[in-house]
Amino acid sequence: MSDEERGLLYVIGTPIGNLEDATPRAKRLLAEVDIIAAEDTRTARHLLEHFKIERPSIVSYFEGNEAMRTPQLLEEMAVGKSVGLVSEAGMPGVSDPGQRLIEAAGTAGFTVVPIPGPSAVISAVVGSGLPTDRFTFVGFLPRESGSRRRALGELRSRPETLIFYESPERVGASLRDMSEAFGPQRPAVLARELTKMYEEFVRGTCESLASTYAERAPRGECTLVVGGGSEAGEAPIDVEAEVRALLGEGLGPKDVASRLMVKTGKPRRELYQLALSLKRSR
Repeated sequence: MSDEERGLLYVIGTPIGNLEDATPRAKRLLAEVDIIAAEDTRTARHLLEHFKIERPSIVSYFEGNEAMRTPQLLEEMAVGKSVGLVSEAGMPGVSDPGQRLIEAAGTAGFTVVPIPGPSAVISAVVGSGLPTDRFTFVGFLPRESGSRRRALGELRSRPETLIFYESPERVGASLRDMSEAFGPQRPAVLARELTKMYEEFVRGTCESLASTYAERAPRGECTLVVGGGSEAGEAPIDVEAEVRALLGEGLGPKDVASRLMVKTGKPRRELYQLALSLKRSR
């Protein structure tokens, strides 16, 4: 079979809220591809029904069946069928299933065609008013508090704007940890329900937003945008001096390690060993 006869993989961006954001190209391809691989088939069918597209050939493609479904889709493409990959909302592969299939298709020699569409990352950073010349999309932070605090500590000195996805229930805890890791006055914006009827940008600092959402969770899909470290002017942390100071306050090595893990981004074990060594040398 010639390259012209081999199937293509279209990575199709779909609306993140407002259905008017679907592009004409995306709608055309959703009607033309042989198979639609959807993270949520119900959401995909709702989208197709809205645009009056009749598509009987929809298969599920989500985190739980990616490993099994990927070779099946490659087999379909090998006999000339085209596949349209869609996530529940936004661009497939961006904190959504899709990367495995995209990589496998490219490695197998199939043509992969991204179809640009709405993105919460871009909408949030542009609407935040924070610098957009350089930014890093971090995605979802770890759910476990210790891992989340350590991850934030590692990001403390990054100079670019940082973008996070977060569930409404964890927004308050994540902002509290950001306030400790980045400093309370680091500028931050909560972008909520992007492109939807109740879209909202709540601007402030890590500390002020943490206070706002300490007792009540925001509603809807949430994206957090945080200013870079250079804006807040943080000085480099003298880890040894910090450890000595906390030991001088009477804290033990374990407590010192827990206290400084988020502030420094250093592993708990490394901080514990340093504190233990400094305590012995006193």
